[in-house]
Amino acid sequence: MAVTLAIDCMGGDHGPSVTVPAALEFLALDATARVILVGLEESINPHLKGHAAFGERLRVHHASEVVGMDEDVASAMRNKKDSSMRVVADLVKDGTAAAAISAGNTGALMAISRFVLKTLPGIDRPAIATILPNARGKTYMLDLGANVDCKAEHLLQFGIMGAMLVSALEHKENPSVGLLNIGEEDIKGNEVVKQAAGLLRGSNLNFYGNVEGNDIYKGTTDVVVCDGFVGNVSLKTSEGLAQMIIGGLREEFKRNIFTKLAALVAMPVLNAFKGRFDHRRYNGASLLGLRGIVFKSHGSADVFAFRCALERAAEAARHSLPDRIAEKIKDYTATHPAPEAEGIPA
Repeated sequence: MAVTLAIDCMGGDHGPSVTVPAALEFLALDATARVILVGLEESINPHLKGHAAFGERLRVHHASEVVGMDEDVASAMRNKKDSSMRVVADLVKDGTAAAAISAGNTGALMAISRFVLKTLPGIDRPAIATILPNARGKTYMLDLGANVDCKAEHLLQFGIMGAMLVSALEHKENPSVGLLNIGEEDIKGNEVVKQAAGLLRGSNLNFYGNVEGNDIYKGTTDVVVCDGFVGNVSLKTSEGLAQMIIGGLREEFKRNIFTKLAALVAMPVLNAFKGRFDHRRYNGASLLGLRGIVFKSHGSADVFAFRCALERAAEAARHSLPDRIAEKIKDYTATHPAPEAEGIPA
């Protein structure tokens, strides 16, 4: 199935020097895809020399403004209506593109995408979902910072959106969903988490139950649900631990001549380990719950990592991710009417 991606070429730490080559690699690997490179033409065009072979599958859409990585969200929304970030969202809204991808300012991307695309029926708040490696493969986790304070109903919606994301990207019919808690027992956790567990248990999701932090990397469930505060802290803690382990290994292998020789012997194993858990392979966080597909790449992504985000966005578009979420929410609403529908005051 042919899909068109709108790429914010100006976002991220490296801008067109990464986003444009990644788009070209993506087109070379996906013979049916099309891309629209959005941004300052004078910055994009130098990276396109010698790449006319893609013909109509590649075009440049000039956008006169750029949202800075540290720019105030309100300023980006109000004052930069022709920013590359705003334009990619507009292209998804009018149907020109099936998905938008940006490595830019996360807060601005979420605010602009929500303003332009709006949320799906039955979804109160969009959520940020990403992929983490585990002992068995991948764990999808949400929310990772978009919603700091959540109600139980929001966590239920996150579970539905996360399950549909796994179904679309991993082709699993009935992915398992776990609720992040301080223990597996039903009596554990705060009132919001306890109420959310009840809602998830009563839904038609494949709800595993409560999971703990170590279950994320054990691969106990396909999806781990939490509020944005807990999710963001968990993610940043994991990143810090990974960096510490890698740095510690380098220091130990460089300690003396014997450890350097040991490093040479261990190099094949170390390279295999690095490839298996290479964070670049998991790049691309989905902004779920919108009436369109938007993916956020890590700001420091290199060409390989950004290409992975493009591939993930294309897969979500090919499997109509927003439609899947909307249908699942509709099914849940039909089988769990609101109190008003039963004549009971809300």
